[in-house]
Amino acid sequence: MQALGEVGKYMTAPKSLESVTILGSGPAGLTAAIYAARADLQPLLIHGGQPGGQLTTTTEVENFPGFANGIMGPELMEACTKQAERFGTRFVQAQVTSVDLSKRPFKITMDDGTSFETKTLIAATGATAKYLGIPREAELLGRGVSACATCDGFFFRNQDIAVVGGGDTAAEEATFLTKFAKSVTLIHRRHELRASKAMQSRVLNNPKIKPMWDSAVVEILGDGEVKSLKVKNLKTGVISDLAVTGLFVAIGHQPNSGLFQKYVDTDANGYVITTKGVRTKVPGFFACGDLQDHEYRQAITAAGTGCMAALDAERFLNGHEE
Repeated sequence: MQALGEVGKYMTAPKSLESVTILGSGPAGLTAAIYAARADLQPLLIHGGQPGGQLTTTTEVENFPGFANGIMGPELMEACTKQAERFGTRFVQAQVTSVDLSKRPFKITMDDGTSFETKTLIAATGATAKYLGIPREAELLGRGVSACATCDGFFFRNQDIAVVGGGDTAAEEATFLTKFAKSVTLIHRRHELRASKAMQSRVLNNPKIKPMWDSAVVEILGDGEVKSLKVKNLKTGVISDLAVTGLFVAIGHQPNSGLFQKYVDTDANGYVITTKGVRTKVPGFFACGDLQDHEYRQAITAAGTGCMAALDAERFLNGHEE
């Protein structure tokens, strides 16, 4: 089997009618695949744009049970992929452009124009990083602006950089970046972090991290690359310049639910609403992982909902076989 970075050489084509199709290959999708494959359902998993999901952009995962000394995110996802394949999961690298959940079997259409039908569908499409939406941000993305510290931190060795956010993600990104950067300014709209106590302790006790409270980035300056930021103090209204060469945005994620919103209920932020775990209002369609979890958003909870989705899909098929 190929590594996640070499996806494509071990792919297969979907059948005209699948029993179980899984969209997404993060902890939720791969766990669903493992369980469905062990139930001899021969699931088809479509990787999407980021094989392995968000964990492939993290470094050491210390809180996934079974790894006393931690495990690298990409390594964990590669192991899960091999495990799913071992039991008979088939993989496709493609982007799904539309789904039709109006009748069973459901219809799936991919970006190459290929379409097929599936008796059940498990959505584990996860969530995508949010950006600030300020001037020059999109223009300088990849030129000093990033939403992935583990992807781009190496390029900022011995430089002054900034992180925006106040949750666990921002705290983790800031801590990681201190391995490379000369200094990390953590910019947050409030006067205290929303991160867990453990993460707050790491940040506030790290001499390389300088919190900038009650502040927001209003503009990014630079010609072709980031040179500095305009930062507004939200209490005084004063705007100051912050000389940095990198800006890492860590303000949360947007669930990738656009394909399904026509057919299912979502909350105000776009998360798919489920009942009894992972069931949606469309029989045979199950949502798991960060697509429907806006509260916990952990690898282990995502894996748990993937397990639930596979078990529910198996039960659904047993009760609806024609």
